Amino acid sequence: MYYGLYMSAAGAHAQSQRVEVLSNNLANVDTVGFKKELTLLEARDSEAIERGLAERGSRTITDIGGGIRMPTTATSYGLGTLRQTNFRTDFALEDPSQFFLVQRGNDKLLTRAGNFTLDTEGRLLTQSGDAVLGNDEKPIQLDPLLPFRMLSGGVIDQFGDRIELGIAKPANRDDLRKVGSNYFAPPGGKVELAPEEERRVRNGWQELSSVNPVQEMVEMIAAQRTYEANVRLIQQHDGATSSLIGRMLRA
Repeated sequence: MYYGLYMSAAGAHAQSQRVEVLSNNLANVDTVGFKKELTLLEARDSEAIERGLAERGSRTITDIGGGIRMPTTATSYGLGTLRQTNFRTDFALEDPSQFFLVQRGNDKLLTRAGNFTLDTEGRLLTQSGDAVLGNDEKPIQLDPLLPFRMLSGGVIDQFGDRIELGIAKPANRDDLRKVGSNYFAPPGGKVELAPEEERRVRNGWQELSSVNPVQEMVEMIAAQRTYEANVRLIQQHDGATSSLIGRMLRA
């Protein structure tokens, strides 16, 4: 009986974690370049199997399963909708496997959010105030009093002075570690730059969040109902246990 209670508690906990992930996705539905998180649920083995006291497939009472758990999440790197803004400091990458290179403190990070700004000193910055790097991995510095134009391949031209936007293309995006809501840290801090012929950048465009609010709301409703069902099962187990103890004491 208690085993069933623990399984229900594990299910409720997993659904609670799922609701947190979905809530964070919905909170970033308007965040430029945001990549949503996916919840990964897996079935648990029974306690006896996890402790090495039984084996899978024995078809005995020790092989009845241990409920579910959410060991981790995964990032969906699908391309978000591209929107034209006509702002000269807005950039969007057409290849979903590429990222802009930025620097926060001493760390080189990656981001899909290309809604940059130009400060009074001519530094190209992210919305968080971090430096946007060029292909030489140095902060991009422009003359704030002069106009500039974007050439093909993500090259900024300012009256003959040309700077290539830092564009990275990790060998495996699954190795990236999410930092905050919009940054990713490459493994070991090593940056792999995109080949010259694969750099496709749109100037005056933004990549919107990849979150579909309708889909996220449907999933959240399903998660909340599953959570409530597990809580009701916990209450039923608790009531049955109390009733059994009461009968034993009267006997």
